[in-house]
Amino acid sequence: MSTAVARNLMAEMKLLGMLNAFDKVVADATRDQISYTEFLDALLQAEVDYRGERSAQRRLKAAKLPIRVSLDDFDYTAHRSITKTQIRELQSLGWLRDGRPLVLIGPTGVGKSFIAQAIALQVCHHGKSALYMNVTTWLENVALARSSGTYLRYRDKLAKPDVLVLDDVGMRKLTATEAQDLCEILEERSIGKSTVFTTQLPLNHWSEVIADPVIADAIRDRLEHAALTIHITGNFNTFLVIKT
Repeated sequence: MSTAVARNLMAEMKLLGMLNAFDKVVADATRDQISYTEFLDALLQAEVDYRGERSAQRRLKAAKLPIRVSLDDFDYTAHRSITKTQIRELQSLGWLRDGRPLVLIGPTGVGKSFIAQAIALQVCHHGKSALYMNVTTWLENVALARSSGTYLRYRDKLAKPDVLVLDDVGMRKLTATEAQDLCEILEERSIGKSTVFTTQLPLNHWSEVIADPVIADAIRDRLEHAALTIHITGNFNTFLVIKT
């Protein structure tokens, strides 16, 4: 088979990773006199790498991250209560494998949102799906879904990602209906999924922003018993750096 025919077949079968790498693999094989098996391995690996990168990019797009940052960019010189051990625990994604919620608690400026988005990025690069939104966007979407009669469909959508990030919980009070919506999300995601919350309020103060005390107790009870909870204190605004 000629190289032209091989390229045409790869394009026809949408083996674009192989196609992109074909000329280089052929040149390397000719130069190094590698075996047919090694030649095929190189082409297959190129296809695997290409599809893996495409999938990761699709997951990142679906995650709707405002910024894309990594926990590897953590600034350990900043004076923060969070430790290297805790960062490594977040990076390991063991809490996700166990289906545990994650709660990041601390005042404005200590990097809660930054960490949550870095976690979502980590998740996407490890073959899992994520979705990020701040609590205001979530409430607006819920209200729109209810008014259009698509609430159940929207709730099902939030149940699907492996990780759902709800940023800035507690920035505004939740009505009894909104609190029930949050409780239902936690219930839908209680098996094999993780929900990440960032908040300024310790869990025992969530009743201050949830209108219905019974639902507030139910939400708090679920998180207190299941979640990995990290309290962050320290200097403001020098938490993480972005490598250039």
